[in-house]
Amino acid sequence: MAQPQIVFRADASLQIGTGHVVRCLTLAKALRASGAECTFLTRALDGHLADRIEAEGFACDLLPAPDGTAELPKDPPHAYWAGVPWQTDAAECAAILQGRTVDWLIMDHYAFDHRWQSVLRPRVSQIMVWDDLADRKHDCDLLLDQNLGTSAQDYDGLVPDTAHLLIGPKYAQLRGEFASQRAEALVSRSNRRLQKILIAMGGVDQHDATGRLLDALALWPQAPSLHVSVVLGGKAPHLASLRTKAVDLPFRCEIATDVTDMGHRMAEADLAIGAVGGTTWERCALGLPALLLVIAKNQLMAADAIERVGAAVLLGRADQEGWEQKMIEELESLKSPEKLFEISQKAAAICDGLGTQRLLQALTHFDGASRGGA
Repeated sequence: MAQPQIVFRADASLQIGTGHVVRCLTLAKALRASGAECTFLTRALDGHLADRIEAEGFACDLLPAPDGTAELPKDPPHAYWAGVPWQTDAAECAAILQGRTVDWLIMDHYAFDHRWQSVLRPRVSQIMVWDDLADRKHDCDLLLDQNLGTSAQDYDGLVPDTAHLLIGPKYAQLRGEFASQRAEALVSRSNRRLQKILIAMGGVDQHDATGRLLDALALWPQAPSLHVSVVLGGKAPHLASLRTKAVDLPFRCEIATDVTDMGHRMAEADLAIGAVGGTTWERCALGLPALLLVIAKNQLMAADAIERVGAAVLLGRADQEGWEQKMIEELESLKSPEKLFEISQKAAAICDGLGTQRLLQALTHFDGASRGGA
């Protein structure tokens, strides 16, 4: 049997963040372990992760950096994220794939819709779309939306009737460490006291929400007893200033970059303060209670859904006032081990860490005749 050929199209940048590429890497490593060959198409945007993709052992075609002269379309809503018109991106990708065998093209990009996919359709056997927004049409065979509160009906009229939908956190793409550490982490959650806090506002944190969190946390009277660990990407623009700030805080503060032991860090933490992204499902898999701070409008729906089921507390939006005071109030409440454990149990019920295996099964045993399920 021929080795399956998988191509990913995803970008990272200071504007987009790192999450799309990182979650694609999680799936790519699982596919590689199952015998597939995976390659990446990514654009040379400011803050791209082509070096990381290659360091993980994957071939990567780096699309040219935008020259800033092209007029970018306004549709779909995130079209500007691509840095170039979708027609340009589709033509460049199609040229690279010319003559290649591609069993699956996996697109994880808010800037593209059915028009981009239709250009690539003749070059590939099947297309998977990784989405979180349900805000545009797709020409795909398989669609993954791992968000809580999303339903298959949200994609009515947006995907072909024959498309197979994988919806909800049961399909969240997590590295194997989260499933393997889950049982022990959940057992350890009882009778925890608020001592260790993990802050993760995304790999980039372009507007330095982390710095504001640290300043606000320093005002809590119990802060001197805390051990705070901040996790960022190595290309985060405010990294130097955060390291300087950490020296003068009234609590022990570690600044860590590009960590490879996030599962262990989450298992050790008593509470997380973070944005709403891929780390949300990692926290849930390990039963880590969380305070959520929204740093992008597209995170609002997921944040509301998570708070509604009691799996986290939503502080608000980072660009609005009042969340700092709410954080102090919630920290006072979370001094109760019972309150921490209550949130932990509700978080753990959302995601079991086995989503990568489920998606791998769907991709490797895909049968077009069975499409249309949820």
